[in-house]
Amino acid sequence: MKLSVMLGNFKQPFEEALNSTQQLGLEAIHLSATSEWDPETCDAAKRTELKKQLEERNLVISALSRWGGGVDLGDANYAERDVADAKRTLEMAAEVMPGTQGIWQAHIGVMPPEMAGPRWDSFLRSCEEIAKHGEKVGACLAIETGPEPARVMEKLMTEIDSPALRVNYDPANLIIWPALRHHNERLIEKYGKPSQPYDAKEAVADYEPVEGVKRLGKFTVHTHAKDAKVVDSVNQEVPLGEGWVDWQEYLGLLKESGYDGYLAIERETGGDPAGDIARAAEFLREQLRLLG
Repeated sequence: MKLSVMLGNFKQPFEEALNSTQQLGLEAIHLSATSEWDPETCDAAKRTELKKQLEERNLVISALSRWGGGVDLGDANYAERDVADAKRTLEMAAEVMPGTQGIWQAHIGVMPPEMAGPRWDSFLRSCEEIAKHGEKVGACLAIETGPEPARVMEKLMTEIDSPALRVNYDPANLIIWPALRHHNERLIEKYGKPSQPYDAKEAVADYEPVEGVKRLGKFTVHTHAKDAKVVDSVNQEVPLGEGWVDWQEYLGLLKESGYDGYLAIERETGGDPAGDIARAAEFLREQLRLLG
């Protein structure tokens, strides 16, 4: 397995962040396809310049990142608009990641745990259309784990059954999201409050932050190296090794599944972004060494 970093987490200007990536000995960047790299406005000249800047530093792109919490493919009223944007993003992923399958990582909304009904049908229709375009252009949508248990994502993958619809595995999200679903007012307003009160052990058992690799490893094409824990029902992203993720078990399961892609360091909080990323890289190198 190789190391990448979510470039924006450095909180540095673009070229400075590229240099920081190179100095840490990381092999790749996880690039946010927004702002100057938005697929709709990032023209051919800019994409060529991007590839040149990476080549000069012996770096590649592990995946594009696009769509945070604002997209919901389960809402049929907006799905057509979002699918059109998805197709543009897949085309850009294929172009800026030459010689390999382009990977685009995204959140797509919160899938219903019962895996049925109008929202589920909208997810199926939208993801199937996106996957067909991905097969055509040579790229895939890697849906990020988190808002729903691993078994729900597994069901989507098996129903669509396309190499252009894959998983971006983020173990920390599978810890963070159950608490969010219970306590975030916006989520409660949109999806309703879960019927049972939050219980940490039950949430971990249901969402399977580590064990979920047994379900999703064969679909996983990219990962986020992030850690988290929940204290007094409040979710917290924490430095690698300080949360609830058992990294030896997690990486071992990834290895057993055949995964040999990137571990993309993601550190969204904290007052020392560059320092946290450097420490995360050393932590992961040591974990991989212990794994053998």
